[in-house]
Amino acid sequence: MPAGVPWSTYLKTLAASMLAMFAGAEVVHRYYRPDLSIPEIPPKPGELRTELLGLKARSKQAETSQH
Repeated sequence: MPAGVPWSTYLKTLAASMLAMFAGAEVVHRYYRPDLSIPEIPPKPGELRTELLGLKARSKQAETSQH
């Protein structure tokens, strides 16, 4: 192995890196909540609007708690 790292250390580091990568991807996927529905008619250029659903929900909660 490069730099004299034993196989056990290399495999542990690889597993921890992959676990962190998958966990991060899951967190981002749940936060942004992508719209995976396929429209029957594709939108025209400039018509497609994307929203941060997690942020929108939090701002509504903040508005209701202030009133």
